[in-house]
Amino acid sequence: MFETESDVLAWYEEQPRALTEDFVNSIPWQEVRAHPLDPAFVPVLVYMRDVEAFTDIYYEELRRTPTGKSPVIKKFMDRWSVEEFQHAELLNRFLNEAGIPTSKRWFEEARAAIPFNYTFENRLYPLITNCFGTNFSAVHMTWGAINEMTTLQGYRRLWQLAKHPVLEKLLRAIAQEEAAHSKFYWNIARLKLLRSGFAQRLARTVICKFWTPVGQGTKPKQETNYLIATLFKGEDGVDFFDRNVNERLERLPGFDGVKTITQRIARIAM
Repeated sequence: MFETESDVLAWYEEQPRALTEDFVNSIPWQEVRAHPLDPAFVPVLVYMRDVEAFTDIYYEELRRTPTGKSPVIKKFMDRWSVEEFQHAELLNRFLNEAGIPTSKRWFEEARAAIPFNYTFENRLYPLITNCFGTNFSAVHMTWGAINEMTTLQGYRRLWQLAKHPVLEKLLRAIAQEEAAHSKFYWNIARLKLLRSGFAQRLARTVICKFWTPVGQGTKPKQETNYLIATLFKGEDGVDFFDRNVNERLERLPGFDGVKTITQRIARIAM
C-alpha cells in the first residue's frame, strides 16, 4: 500500500508505455481482415473509441475543480490524456483495417454528437462540486477508479468474446495501460478516503445515488446499455464484473457492502 499520493505518482511514472512505436508497428495490421469480426462488436468498438477520445472533456472538467489543481493529479492526467487518445486512434485504425470505414473527421463528428444536456451539465458540475472543496476529490477519484476498472474489464471481455487474434494483441496492450490508470485512481481514492469520514460518506452517497456507466452522458444511454448487454450479458458476465470491479470498489474505505455498481450493470446485462 502506498503511504502518500506522491508515492502513487512516482510508481505510475515508472510504468513503461505498452503502446510504443515499435509495438504498434509489430501489430500485423495486414492480417486483420483474415479473421472474422462479429458485427455485434462493431458498435462496442466505436463506443470505446469515442469514450477514450473524450478524455480531454473529463480532463477539462476536473481542471475547474480543486481535484484538477492538485499537482499530483494534474501530472498524472497530463500523461493519462495522451495515452487515452492514442487508444482511441488505434481502435479507429483497427476498425478501418477490418473493412469498417470511418470518417477522417470522426473525432470532430463524435464531439458534435454529444448531447446538449451533457455539455450544459458539464458547465454546472464544477460549481456544485467546488462547494465541497477538496473533500469532493475523494468522489472524483473513486468515480474515476470505477470507470477505469470498468474500461479495463470491458477490454478483457471484448477480446475473450471476439476471439480475434489481432484485436486481442491490441487490446491486451491497451489494457496494460488501463490497468496502470486504474491502480493510480484506486490508490489515490484510498488515501483521500482514509483522511476523512465525511469524504467517505460523501463519496458513498454520490456513487450510490448518481453513478452512471463510463461514457454515459457523452454517449446516448441506449449505446451504453448495448455495450453492457453485449460484454457482460448473463450471470457469467455479471459475475465477472462483480469480481473484477465491484469487489475491488468494496475494498475502499467506506465502501464495504456497496453492491450498487454490480446491481446497475445486472439490470441491463440480465
